[in-house]
This record gives sequence, C-alpha cells and structure tokens, in this order.
Amino acid sequence: MLRLRYLLLVALLGVSCGARQVVPAAVDPPPPPPPDRTPQAGAPAKPGTAAAVAPANPITQAVGTLPNSNGSLKFLVIGDMGTGDRPQYEVAQQMLNLRANWRYNNILMVGDNLYGPERPSDYARKFEQPYAALLNDGVNFRAALGNHDEREQRNYRHFNMGGKSYYTWKPREENVRFFILESTYPDPTQIKWMQEELKKSTEKWKIAVFHHPPYSSGGRHGSNVPIRRAWEPLFVQHNVSVVFNGHEHFYERITPQQGIVYFIVGSSGKLSPGDIREGSPLTAAGFDRDQAFLAVEIEGDVMHFQAISRTGRVVDSGTFTRRFTADEKREPALTASGR
Repeated sequence: MLRLRYLLLVALLGVSCGARQVVPAAVDPPPPPPPDRTPQAGAPAKPGTAAAVAPANPITQAVGTLPNSNGSLKFLVIGDMGTGDRPQYEVAQQMLNLRANWRYNNILMVGDNLYGPERPSDYARKFEQPYAALLNDGVNFRAALGNHDEREQRNYRHFNMGGKSYYTWKPREENVRFFILESTYPDPTQIKWMQEELKKSTEKWKIAVFHHPPYSSGGRHGSNVPIRRAWEPLFVQHNVSVVFNGHEHFYERITPQQGIVYFIVGSSGKLSPGDIREGSPLTAAGFDRDQAFLAVEIEGDVMHFQAISRTGRVVDSGTFTRRFTADEKREPALTASGR
C-alpha cells in the first residue's frame, strides 16, 4: 500500500515539474476594414487609385477648338491602354478633367484593351479601376479588339460589343454611324458584312474603328498594307470620312488619303518614344513623347478634334468636313489643321 502511494506521488510530481501544458497560440484579430477610398466630387486622383469624379456642376463653354455645342456628338478615342500602370491612370484623370466642362458620354477603344492575363482581377486592375469614375458617371465604352486581346472580350458587358467581334453603332446625336471592325482575324464573312452594312447605311458620317492602321509612320510596325488593300476600296466607295486606329504606341494624324482622314491613337497606356519616322510624308501631325488620347466633336458636317497628352497639353487640334456624295450640295470645306 505504501509502495502504491509512493508511485502515485512520483507520477504527480513528474507531471507538475517535467511536462509542459500546451496552450493554443493567440489568434490575431482580423484587420480593420480598409478606409473608404471612393472618390468624392472634385477630389484629386491619387496614384494607383481610380480617377476622381468630375465636379458636380460643369461649366458650359468652348474648350479650346472644341465648340461644346448643345446636341453635338462628343466622344473620346483611346487605344493600347490596358496596362494597369500609372500612366494609364494619369491619362484617365485627364479624360475626366475634360468631362468637367465638355460632357461626352461615349469612349471608343481601338484595341489592345488588356495586356497580359485576362482574369477577372485583370479586368478590374486594367480597366474598371482606372476608369471607375467615368463608369460610375454613366460613360459608355465601346471596344474594338486588338492583337493582344482575347476574343472573349466581346462578351464583357462594359465593352458593349454585344457578343460580336465586329458591329455597328449609331449614337442619338448627329447623323453618324460607327463601324467597329476586327482587323486581327479578318475573313471573307466580315468583308461581305462590311459591304452590306456600308451600302445600306444612310448616315452622312461613316466612321471606321479598328486596331491595325492602314497608314502609319511607325518605325516598329508601319502601315498594314494587306488591310489597306482589302478595306480601303470599300471605304472610298461607300463614303467613309474618318478611320480611327491603334497598334502603334503613339499619336499620329495621317495626311488625308483618298479624301479619308486617318488617326492613330495608340498611346493611352503604352508608349513607344521616338517611334514616328522623322520626315515621313504620311505624317500630318504626330506625338510620340508621352501618352495621349483624342477628343472629338461632330457638329453638322464638321468634325473638331483635340489630341491631349497625359499632362493635359493639347498636342494636335483642328477641324475638317466630312466627305460628300456626288449628288449632295457641298459647303465650303475646312481643312484639317494642327497645332
């Protein structure tokens, strides 16, 4: 009996002196929710955040060479922008600044809308966040597809493509129709569709929007001659007045070709500094030193335009009249002119 009590006492001492009690480690409380960074009216944008929203009471007045007329069609053109990097945000801020006094409701995208992966988080980082204030304010984006874009983008609701790689769009304002085309994978079906759509269009302004430029002074890519040979005859035959392209990472306005004015707007995110070939006979105006976008206003038979840099500087501007059919009475033409 004594021996049993002795053994029990030794066991109890061993537990209390030699063994350590295991206590679960403390769990840190969850971090507090992040502060509300929703842009407030008139607030400046911060690097890496969505652009600020426009001031609540915009002023109606002429903006440079843009007349800012009631009822005119106002829109922007951007391209090759989907990087998610700081310059894209800074261009977006200039786009928003312009809207404070010049109320456009539509933005055309000429392709390469997203670079790299295209997961939901990439759509957010490379599109939804840079243009958050514009989206929240009801601005509509309408996309063409570039060579860096997955074709599934045609189903993304903010690109307003209706599930199609090529389509037309007619805005309410002015007598205008846009033909948004697929230039990376052109095929005979699209050519037939273009012929039919251009032929039946009765709008006075016919404008083509696609990625690869038929004319370019770019040192890296240059003119896309196969697209030019296949499509330009249709543009001439059916009275297309303007073509908006991207692909080249700079801004260039081409000397009118067969009466058509071509713009390259491919530096709204990406940039190829110094890539415009000096002395090119194609260049009416060019800017390859910084990112840029294009602002356009159509008023009757006249198109007004401004190319605006990432820092808000106007780097090209001017006006020109649309092309007229043979049976139309033609008013005196204005020639495209830059600054």
